Amino acid sequence: MRIPAHSVCTAIRDDIVAGVYERGSRLTEELLARRYGVSRVPVREALRTLEAEGFVVTRRHAGACVAEPTEQEGADLLEMRMLLEPLGASRAAQRRTEAHLKVLRGLVRLGQERARRGNSEDLRSLGGWFHETLAQASGSPALTSMLTQLRHKIAWMYVVDAPANPAESWAEHGAIVDAVARGDGERARAITALHTERSGAVHRLRFTSGQDRADRVRTSQHPVNVTGLRH
Repeated sequence: MRIPAHSVCTAIRDDIVAGVYERGSRLTEELLARRYGVSRVPVREALRTLEAEGFVVTRRHAGACVAEPTEQEGADLLEMRMLLEPLGASRAAQRRTEAHLKVLRGLVRLGQERARRGNSEDLRSLGGWFHETLAQASGSPALTSMLTQLRHKIAWMYVVDAPANPAESWAEHGAIVDAVARGDGERARAITALHTERSGAVHRLRFTSGQDRADRVRTSQHPVNVTGLRH
């Protein structure tokens, strides 16, 4: 496989998230350079970036290795997302463009259609694109970057079950877009906070030791009542 040098970081990160490299395994510059068809220079730079993001650690006598995050670190990621996603939605209500709204509305239409058909794999991808676009609509590159990193790390650490009621989940997405379109930052923040809280209940840690005690990180057991949030 040969990829552009500037894409090496993305390629290694994607392979870590996909489980190509196991937690704790060594990442040698020579082998990575050979795998991606580049010199060792972009590999070295990529490993520095991935270390800053928390995917890689440098160990004495071993060099760069895939990080081994703890269950507590996984719970912290979900908590951070619960704080930042609503902030992004609130900012989006003030800064979104018509292009952002067009994409968001299109994703909601597709999501609602796929929810009726019960296609969970499509829904997972559409949900990721929705939240990525919402973050971009915040008009804050720093916030967008942080949310992107969080999504990558959460995808690495967690298996996400399909929601019990995908149609209800996409109704929440639609309510967020409606609030953003009206410029109602407080409502966008409130709905997104409840939506994010609810979604935490369908995340299961990949790296638990096996028993149900750690099978699910629950931030809430209560459904989001979108109707109750309407003015």
